[in-house]
Amino acid sequence: MTPGALRVVEAADRLFYERGIHAVGVDLIAAEAGVTKKTLYDRFGSKEQLVVEYLARRDARWRELLGSHLDAAAGQAPADLVLAVFRAARVWAGEHGSRGCSMINAHVEIGDPAHPAYPVITGQKRWMLDLFTRLAGEVDPAGAERLAQALMLLHEGAVVAHGLGVFPDPFGQALERARELLDQAADACPGLPPR
Repeated sequence: MTPGALRVVEAADRLFYERGIHAVGVDLIAAEAGVTKKTLYDRFGSKEQLVVEYLARRDARWRELLGSHLDAAAGQAPADLVLAVFRAARVWAGEHGSRGCSMINAHVEIGDPAHPAYPVITGQKRWMLDLFTRLAGEVDPAGAERLAQALMLLHEGAVVAHGLGVFPDPFGQALERARELLDQAADACPGLPPR
């Protein structure tokens, strides 16, 4: 990516997240990036493609941060890997998420499955559910799908509650509820390694 294109993506990232996708036009993004509108269109083709870049880059950064938390928890009990997801989300929200989840926010504005960013939005959430299902399978193989869905609801609820700021430390509360679910699931599977 050229320096100008990188500045465009960085400006779009900040502006789309802070103000919303529909509220931000390409004129403002180009001005903030210090490029012409022509340069923006030459590099990205359309605002829609720039939205795809914005969301894909945020998702890649989230996965990188989450991966580092999962790597740090490697070798621990299976439940600890699940809880690492909630800890990573708390760190991410503190560093990147004062307005909640960029994917959820984008979905509010982009409900059309034909929009090129729609698969990025839904794909990120499916990826999270798949991750929870894989991790839950190590805790409760027979009930992995149900446990994963409950964990996903806790995670997404914490993300939304954090963005709204209606009560303190939603990630801490979600983590504690997740721990309770994991303990119940592990107690139901006595033949598995200790948690």
